[in-house]
Amino acid sequence: MKKRILICTGTSGISAGAEKVGQLFTEGLERHGLHRHYDIVMTGDRGLFRDVLVDIVSPDNERMTYEYVTPEDVPTIVEQHLVHGEPVKKLLAGEDYRQFFANQTRIVLANCGEIDPESLDDYLAHNGYKALQAALNMSPDAVIETMKIAGLRGRGGAGFPTWMKWNFCKQAAGDQKYLVCNADEGDPGAFMDRSVLEGDPHAVIEGMIIGGYAIGATEGYVYCRAEYPIALKRLAKAIAQAEARGYLGKNILGSDHAFHLTIKQGAGAFVCGEETALLASIEGRRGMPRPRPPFPAQKGLWGKPTTINNVETLANIRHIFEKGAEWFASIGTEKNSGTKVFALAGKVKNTGLVEVPMGTTIRELIFGPGGGMLKKKDKFKGVQIGGPSGGCLPESLLDTPIDYESINKTGAIMGSGGMVVMDTRTCMVDVAKFFLDFTVAESCGKCVPCRVGLKRTLEVFEEITAGRGKEEHLAFLQEMGTTIKSTALCGLGNTAPNPVLTTLRYFPEEYQAHIHDHVCPSRVCTALIQFEIITANCVQCGLCFKACPVGAITWEKKQYPILDKNKCIKCKACIDACNFGAIQ
Repeated sequence: MKKRILICTGTSGISAGAEKVGQLFTEGLERHGLHRHYDIVMTGDRGLFRDVLVDIVSPDNERMTYEYVTPEDVPTIVEQHLVHGEPVKKLLAGEDYRQFFANQTRIVLANCGEIDPESLDDYLAHNGYKALQAALNMSPDAVIETMKIAGLRGRGGAGFPTWMKWNFCKQAAGDQKYLVCNADEGDPGAFMDRSVLEGDPHAVIEGMIIGGYAIGATEGYVYCRAEYPIALKRLAKAIAQAEARGYLGKNILGSDHAFHLTIKQGAGAFVCGEETALLASIEGRRGMPRPRPPFPAQKGLWGKPTTINNVETLANIRHIFEKGAEWFASIGTEKNSGTKVFALAGKVKNTGLVEVPMGTTIRELIFGPGGGMLKKKDKFKGVQIGGPSGGCLPESLLDTPIDYESINKTGAIMGSGGMVVMDTRTCMVDVAKFFLDFTVAESCGKCVPCRVGLKRTLEVFEEITAGRGKEEHLAFLQEMGTTIKSTALCGLGNTAPNPVLTTLRYFPEEYQAHIHDHVCPSRVCTALIQFEIITANCVQCGLCFKACPVGAITWEKKQYPILDKNKCIKCKACIDACNFGAIQ
């Protein structure tokens, strides 16, 4: 049995040179006559982006992982490790890598970084399409009952029970029904869907076929943004492979079930993540939400009953039918079974995709797989959970369990799974303004609360961060945020005020400092910053002088620098350059 060389070639891997690394490994094996003993597997991304990641895996699955591998490193690994059996220690992954994966429960991400996503045979070798065969041997009602026992809730953000959504569509009257995969993934910093489609596309296809069988749909669409070219390429190849081998099309696996799958590329509008806007886009219309009811399960794509599930939801389904509904329900909590994938980013040591059981606390995620704060001297301040429509939670809520009810109680939302960690150098007023600016830009403008209310709210933030804030602004933000949440037409508007309302709730002292003291405690809002050179800390090195891009600092050797505040543009280049805290 051959050994394997796994090379991560998702978006991050390819951008770091993974294709060249793979080519050089192929050439090195042939040059040393080792190609008969090794298989090179070009996988998707594993989730920890230390590319290029390369694993040397023995037949009994023992492995050594190399990180940050460059093309220049390949001859050394081939010569020293593959030929002479001596690992290249300086390139081996360290304790942080092991900690990142040791505290995860990988279900959705199980195959990512482990199989060739462009090989159907590799997927079949990892029990692919066995779940489909099991589901087709059941009645559609039994399939839905299995999903009910498993307790899988939609991973797109709302957490609606998947079985119930399927059942509504199954019971709806209609001569044609559709199943749609929402792979739009518009949250900044979210890349769960992309990684799954790049690393395990057949899992999503298998989940869609099972879902189609359950609800009586013979047609399906995957709505994926055009900015994901690798995901789209691999998905299209997987669909063609599945059609050629009888997993898609007519009489699937000898049954009476037929299912056809089409890819629809989206243009990248954030609002198209909302299901009615997504359906409008598939139909060739402008992606704008419509009032509900009627819900898509009754009147969806082209007026026909339609079920919409996101990528992570669909990727879970094969595991439920392969390993059993009871097995899946045993993971997580009573009301929140299974795992959740998070895109962990910000001021945390290990950034990437983390999959943990539902019920894991935020603290356990950040200080477990995340490895804690980026630098030892950094102090945790808050975490934005749920993307731009989520909420900012303080240190006092770190022990909140990750489940839909617990997160909702805090004023945040689970969302699709974005999680941004912030330290004390982060201004929470500025964070709320940043996310609000994003949702204002992405609003379709159809309803007044979103089109006008969000814009007026952003204008107040611009006043506050410019030093023109007033006490009455706080009452305005609270009232406007509450009104927009309860009156906006779609999920974008309903959740857009969350960053505002949660920062007002958990970080009121920062708003007070901006408004009453005209100070930004985190020294982020430039209009509220005054720069001073503290001579007691200065070593007269001149680094600030060299860093200033506008000549606002004058300096001579063995002299203290002098700052001209009239020239200063408050770019902070001098603060970044100073190693002694002499500029404050």
